[in-house]
Amino acid sequence: MSGQPAPDAELDEALALVNDDHDRRNGRRADAGPTAGDPRSAQDTSGDLSGPGHATVPQPPTAPAPTPTTPAPHSNPDPDAHPQHRDITPWPAARTAAGRAPQPVPSASVPATVPLGQALGLVLAAPLVALTDLPSFDTSAMDGWVVAGPGPWDVRADGILAGHGRPEPLSDGEAVRIATGARIPQEATAVIRSEHGLTDDKGRLHPRRDVTQGQDIRPRGQECRSGDQLLPSGSLVTPAVLGLAAAAGYDELPVVPRPSAEVLILGDELLTEGLPHDGLIRDALGPLLPPWLRSLGADVIAVRRLGDDAEALHQAITSSAADLIVTTGGTASGPVDHVHPILRRIDAELLVDGVAVRPGHPMLLARIRPDQHLVGLPGNPLAAVSGLLTLAEPLLRTLSGRPAPSVYTAVLREDVHGHPHDTRLVPVTLRADHAVPLHYNGPAMLRGIAVADGLAVVPPGGARRGQELEVLDLPWAGPDLHTDTAGECFT
Repeated sequence: MSGQPAPDAELDEALALVNDDHDRRNGRRADAGPTAGDPRSAQDTSGDLSGPGHATVPQPPTAPAPTPTTPAPHSNPDPDAHPQHRDITPWPAARTAAGRAPQPVPSASVPATVPLGQALGLVLAAPLVALTDLPSFDTSAMDGWVVAGPGPWDVRADGILAGHGRPEPLSDGEAVRIATGARIPQEATAVIRSEHGLTDDKGRLHPRRDVTQGQDIRPRGQECRSGDQLLPSGSLVTPAVLGLAAAAGYDELPVVPRPSAEVLILGDELLTEGLPHDGLIRDALGPLLPPWLRSLGADVIAVRRLGDDAEALHQAITSSAADLIVTTGGTASGPVDHVHPILRRIDAELLVDGVAVRPGHPMLLARIRPDQHLVGLPGNPLAAVSGLLTLAEPLLRTLSGRPAPSVYTAVLREDVHGHPHDTRLVPVTLRADHAVPLHYNGPAMLRGIAVADGLAVVPPGGARRGQELEVLDLPWAGPDLHTDTAGECFT
């Protein structure tokens, strides 16, 4: 697949330099993976050497050892070899840049007004202000009798039901049956619950316990008064918010519109059905990306499969009306990696051009127009997920008007290997307050992320058991979902 990230093997710096140099001399894509005769095992692609399916660390080939002044593997000693990776961005800085990229926020400057039924999951573009008192009249909090003055009380023959107009006033010593939510008559002093009252053979009501003034009456304006701010601008519209808005008198809500996104699937080697064959592989990102982008607040308006056609890619990018264009693959420097040449051709501004993270370091973020951005994801599936969470999520969060989530951390239950220089994102499951690293975490693997609760942010050099790490929650999981997953192997 074009633009796939490099195997994140735990090789020493000398081997990494030798392999990078070999790649450049032979015109291979920066992250196409091992070839025949490569000393790196074809299975050893994750950088986690402790799980099944991972080879032991191979010994470096006989080659001159690098001098102390040799640049680190993720730097760019030859700017012309990989011009798109001259300035690798640290992972935290890349996320920050993506969150700040859409400024000013074009969507938020033009709020939309939508019916309540269409507002779920959006963000309020203005404060939610009560349009009426809540409740808007005194109501009964219970089924029972509404009474006036001291008892016992003569019970009137009629009753008061919810939804009826203003009832007749009560006189001292009178009671009348009332339903929950019904309007309280004038001069009433209390409501007696059905189980707390008893009528005698003369139809007089006697209380079974003391009656206090105003008991079980919801007075007008108890929850809010007309004009009170119920929620600030920027609040997420949840089902409870929809109910509150309806109770407060709203039929429509002012919201920040969903940013639109278009997905461009690149690569001639991709199949959309059936088994892999004859060098062709199934496309995993076509099914994965659209629902994931929707979970991040985007309205996915198109998914287009372009193969490795440079002109088709150019046409798709320049004709797109989406706020965010997401491409898959083609972000390295191979013969069919067209993303960088086309971005240069259309004078796009590269905001992030390579990130010091594994998997997924060839990812990029570009500004096409002031109100349009492109996130270039690597072609390997888990590397693409890394790019999605690193660049697309912060950008869409800003476009949607959502606040940054609180940082969630968990304590590692096992050691995790790291990259010598780069941040590493490792799928984990959560057990109480512990994070358990998962196997099958190579750039081309989805088996680990499919059962994960999140991605642990492993600093350069790795992390030890008991160390507390940030965990990136997945849209369908979170710190409250800590169930075991049968059949998964842990490190």
